[in-house]
Amino acid sequence: ANRVLNDLQTTTRSTFDKSWMHTPDALAKHYIPYNAKFLGNTEVDQPKGTEIVKEAVRKLKFQRHIKKSEGQKTQKVELQISIYGVKILDLKTKDVQYNCQLHRISFCADDKTDKRIFTFICKDSESNKHLCYVFDSEKCAEEVTLTIGQAFDLAYKKFLESGGKDVETRKQIGTLQKRIQELETENSGLKKQLWELEEQLMIAPVPPAGSISLKPPMSTDVFDMVPFSAVTPLVPIPASNGTPPPPTTTSPPDMSKDLFGAEPFDPFTCGQADFPPDIQSRLDEMQEGFKMGLTLEATVFSLEPLGGRC
Repeated sequence: ANRVLNDLQTTTRSTFDKSWMHTPDALAKHYIPYNAKFLGNTEVDQPKGTEIVKEAVRKLKFQRHIKKSEGQKTQKVELQISIYGVKILDLKTKDVQYNCQLHRISFCADDKTDKRIFTFICKDSESNKHLCYVFDSEKCAEEVTLTIGQAFDLAYKKFLESGGKDVETRKQIGTLQKRIQELETENSGLKKQLWELEEQLMIAPVPPAGSISLKPPMSTDVFDMVPFSAVTPLVPIPASNGTPPPPTTTSPPDMSKDLFGAEPFDPFTCGQADFPPDIQSRLDEMQEGFKMGLTLEATVFSLEPLGGRC
């Protein structure tokens, strides 16, 4: 049986829904756990294909056979399946070994003969290589495969309801984010220029060379205020009501603030070092992954060499 889930299969998805065994909330708000033995993963050159996974299973079974002859035990893991992906945890320590996002999983297959072996192909988030993961379960390979298929189906619907339909909106937000930063940078420059101009205007005028002043030098201006000096800063004078004077400010304003003294607008809580966040590329990646679809396939692994229990 070959089943494909993606946005082009809406006419046949209802047939798959009949075989779903979990409620949507179980996968959306919680996760479905399965215990299995983890034979490992290996790189493959294609995101889909029965022969691709058969070769990967054969390779990992052979490696498992060698390790078993050396006295090594197969790692026991717990798979936690939800709309957020397939987590692979060590059964004893509960340490997360791998976290496979659903839009990166392109192919799932299970052994239709003894219901033990199941496998899936996932694109690695760092290397972008396709890795085939192989597991040996206790008679529940088909159930695990269907659960991953159901989670993929729900995750894709959720993506369309939220992020997928708002790709253009989020792109516009990113553009506005850039424009806001440009305006704040421009405002900071204008504030600095204004501060310099005020400093120049407040300096007392210097009389021409050779002129004779008929009046003694004034210690105050026409408003009976001490003239501003670039060398000697103003000394705060206590207010008549006893309120302490504001602190003396002789340095330019903080350029990391906007005109209202607030931090630059950042709806994605992203620091200035990596501003702006690359939201669009992530959404495009998810959209591409979901559109590729997830193929669910039942095949035969147990007839291959070294097909015994691992």
